[in-house]
Amino acid sequence: MTKEKQIGEVIHFFSNIKVAVIKLSAPLLVGDTIHIVGGEDTDFEQPVKSMQVDHEKIGKAKKGNEVGIKVKKKVREGYKVFK
Repeated sequence: MTKEKQIGEVIHFFSNIKVAVIKLSAPLLVGDTIHIVGGEDTDFEQPVKSMQVDHEKIGKAKKGNEVGIKVKKKVREGYKVFK
């Protein structure tokens, strides 16, 4: 098993549509599995099924992008995102 690397941080969460905005510090592709950790009880993995930048669907994002990703659980600003 490879060691996980932090690839970003949650900077906003839209609770009504369960979308996290993640500021990336490394590239991310649709199909990658991300691991979100934060707070006392948030620690889950999920595949990236789709990503958006400015409401446009994209297949890959690079370092520095802020992407919207639908998440299966509630997250908060400051939560760390690993791959």
